[in-house]
Amino acid sequence: MTYLRRSVILFLLTLPIGGCDTLDAPRLEPVRFAPVSVAPFADPGSLTDAWADVDGDGDPDRFVGFNGTSSRLYRNDGGLRFTDVASELSLDVARPVRTAAWGDYDADGDPDLLLGFAGDGPSVGLYRNQGDAGFVDVAESLGLSLEGVATRQASWVDTDGDGDLDLFLALRDAPNRLWRNDGTTFADVTEASGIGDPRRSVGAVWFDFDEDGDLDVYVANMNGDANGMWRNTGGAFEDVAEALGLDGGGRPLGDEGLGTVRPCAVDFDHDGHLDLSTANYGTDGLLRNPGPSGGRWEDVGGTVGLALDSRYDTCAWGDFDHDGRVDYFVNGTVTGGQQYADHLYRREGGSRFVDVTPPEILATAGDHGATWVDADRDGDLDLAFNGVGDDGSHPLLQNLLKPEFQDHSVQVRVVDERGAAVRPGAEVRVYVAGTNQLLGMGLVDTGSGYDAQNDLPVHVAVPGAQPIDVVVTFPDGTTRRTARVDGVDVRADGPWLEVVVRD
Repeated sequence: MTYLRRSVILFLLTLPIGGCDTLDAPRLEPVRFAPVSVAPFADPGSLTDAWADVDGDGDPDRFVGFNGTSSRLYRNDGGLRFTDVASELSLDVARPVRTAAWGDYDADGDPDLLLGFAGDGPSVGLYRNQGDAGFVDVAESLGLSLEGVATRQASWVDTDGDGDLDLFLALRDAPNRLWRNDGTTFADVTEASGIGDPRRSVGAVWFDFDEDGDLDVYVANMNGDANGMWRNTGGAFEDVAEALGLDGGGRPLGDEGLGTVRPCAVDFDHDGHLDLSTANYGTDGLLRNPGPSGGRWEDVGGTVGLALDSRYDTCAWGDFDHDGRVDYFVNGTVTGGQQYADHLYRREGGSRFVDVTPPEILATAGDHGATWVDADRDGDLDLAFNGVGDDGSHPLLQNLLKPEFQDHSVQVRVVDERGAAVRPGAEVRVYVAGTNQLLGMGLVDTGSGYDAQNDLPVHVAVPGAQPIDVVVTFPDGTTRRTARVDGVDVRADGPWLEVVVRD
């Protein structure tokens, strides 16, 4: 059973409806970003960037993990004012943080934080959110002890459809791991599930690629290793990447210097099915989903102008200009003493992407994590990313989209009947009201950025702020349940919508 609940409206739209911008007639707004002036954001050495509403006040807070200095938790105090509260909340961890993932593992309505570390000591910590009492590490008591491995992407995701969050962890130097959430403890089901890929994994994204009602995972591997597409069949996983043409992810196989770092699931072509993009050492891939009928996926990166040959850490997709076309940010890594460039590509006309990287991005030395996030709650997407090098930083760039277009969007948070965000992998589709004309879709986060998972609403642009229908599809392990709310008026109601998916 499913039902829908509208959230408290936080923003009102007072602008007249314009005509619906189509993919054939884009509105090209100036690309303008400005760095948010928070002095600690200039500090170098950061690796992970993960956002969630930690204190339940309605705006997203920011965790940043560093390469051996104390991590930060920036509380969002509104108006782009941020305060580092990591020390008072016991999250000032002075270890190299290679993994950060927000997820409400105990389903109590607030986000908890999984951290993965490099170096001596435990490889993971699970920090339970206790509200004003701060965070406490409960990993060992819950059966998540892990030593001596190089952690990378962690994903909180309900792999068995029982209504709570299980934990997947991609490992750089050991077989990947899957733990089942049994309520009071976690059980290691890696061997039973067959998901323990021994290749050198650094990224992963979970989604129902074959639309059969359960969640599958695409795993990114480095050092020439092939990528894996692990199809879920009743809790057992089989790698079908080679048969589907997904093993290379756009780059050649077998070259130790090449690999895939971060995969992203995105419907770039507006056909209602999630495609894959890959940030690679080597040529990036953009892999078109043939749909549930099956068949091989086609790499169309060269056709649309995104076959970028460099060294990249992460892909991040978002419609930053609200023209109805999803845009692409990719950040270069720092390796071998070289800093590779970051790029912002906008889809402009037809299917082509054009490099529109603004000087505010070019002026930074970004690498590793990256997140599109509406940090100032004005309806459009701002951009945060990391820099681990000595000349790096962890800037937040405010999107200066014209005010008349800022709130031409809907931001959908998917929760269960308890208000817990335990539906990662759910798909959000937005249609012109009363039609089957798709405006856009997004995936409830299962691992965004690089080595990070955010707990943020799904953002979909609504060109012209026209009335819309919102449809949420959630794979529950056996079927694809669908809930919808029709006739959402973003002019009158604002962009904030909560969808409750009930068992």
